[in-house]
Amino acid sequence: MKLRWIHYMLLFVPLAVVAEFLLHNDMLTFIFSALALVPLAGFLGEATEELSIHTGPKIGGLLNATLGNAAELIITIVALKAGKIELVKASLTGSIIGNLLLIIGFSFLLGGLKNGKQKFDRGLTGMSASLMTLAVIGLIIPTLFELLKEIADPNLALDVFKTQVDDPQLRAISIGVAAVLIIVYILSMIYILRDGDSGAVSHTGFEETDEIESHQATMSVKTAIGILVVCTLAIVFMSEALVGVVEPVARSLGVRELFLGIIFIPIVGNVAEHLVGVQAALKNKMDLSMTISLGSSTQIALFVAPLLVFISMLFDQQMTLFFSLFEVMVLGLSVIIATFVSMDGESNWLEGAMLLAVYIIVGIGFFFVG
Repeated sequence: MKLRWIHYMLLFVPLAVVAEFLLHNDMLTFIFSALALVPLAGFLGEATEELSIHTGPKIGGLLNATLGNAAELIITIVALKAGKIELVKASLTGSIIGNLLLIIGFSFLLGGLKNGKQKFDRGLTGMSASLMTLAVIGLIIPTLFELLKEIADPNLALDVFKTQVDDPQLRAISIGVAAVLIIVYILSMIYILRDGDSGAVSHTGFEETDEIESHQATMSVKTAIGILVVCTLAIVFMSEALVGVVEPVARSLGVRELFLGIIFIPIVGNVAEHLVGVQAALKNKMDLSMTISLGSSTQIALFVAPLLVFISMLFDQQMTLFFSLFEVMVLGLSVIIATFVSMDGESNWLEGAMLLAVYIIVGIGFFFVG
């Protein structure tokens, strides 16, 4: 599924350059660079899909699963390098709840209004729910460790909203948990590619069997790799422009960076993929729609977040898996409600409306946090 109209948004790339280097306008730089990331992420996904066609379904599925959130990973690495660890963690949280609540919610709502009651593979949602529960446990352990430590020490002030603590023990726990989560993610990929149902391996817009086999490559391998390299460099540049003005923009809007990280930045990095998921629901391809949303959230929780713990060591930033208690609770509740509405293998527009309502409530909560 291609979203050709998004390609016209490449116009925002030079506009972002003009806004930053000629106009020196923080708000315009923020808006234009954010909009420029949308088509760049889309091209990155298309080039990955083209490579997957050349490499075959198994390797292609692995490529899609590995590079599915490449744009968001780049944005978070740039923010991590800039020392904005709170923004990084907020972006990770926002990506997960955005996939589980916002995108599945829109898919259920719009797909249900057009097609009535829709069905999808319960086995897919069951395994994803188990993996997401594991990921939330992995985030809860470091958070509980630090909070209980503060409760036990009367000299420490308990703050359930903070996201960064300088504690050697917490860093050691985070490294251990991150390693376990990455290993589980790798094992899940091996299971899906080798032993699992071949109907849903990637989460970037193709089912492994019918669609990949019937779709003909429109790019050569060299062209696809070239696009991957160019888009990666462009995303790095646009991300640096975006991250560089987050603080003044947040201040001018009267909101915290946390709110922009939770609501705004995750949508920018994944909007093309999200639209593909909603389009699939409108076409009554709910297995594909659920694969896109659940696969993306699982990858963020089990691979991207733990990987950033190790990448942070390169920048001497020492990011941990200690999230605020508020963020961890929201993640846990999002996994629970997404599991409840999808465990029967059926969806309708009312369930979609309920998921969207929860997302709005969460957004209101994060707006007033801190």
